[in-house]
Amino acid sequence: QVQLVESGGGLVQPGGSLQLSCVASISIYSMGWYRQAPEKQRELVATITSGGGTNYADSVKGRFTISRDNAKNTVYLQMNSLKPEDTAVYYCSARNYGDALYSYWGQGTQVTVSS
Repeated sequence: QVQLVESGGGLVQPGGSLQLSCVASISIYSMGWYRQAPEKQRELVATITSGGGTNYADSVKGRFTISRDNAKNTVYLQMNSLKPEDTAVYYCSARNYGDALYSYWGQGTQVTVSS
């Protein structure tokens, strides 16, 4: 079982920045971030493999950057130029190599973008 622990959420003004972090209990192939806004479905934000391959939702390209430190089993999400529509609970997720779905999830961290 993989444990994921997120940190770094909070309240920020539009145009501001936040960095989320997520530590995994073991080394795992792919890690990423999903988000869920009130009354909306959970959606992909960004993912990154242990080799550095990345994938981003179109809505965050150019504003968000995902990175990871394999030695620390940690993934980061640097969020810049934040918009009110980025407000959501952000979940760290992970999957093993060969798995189609992200099956491991953190508890979530709230990000609120508001003036």
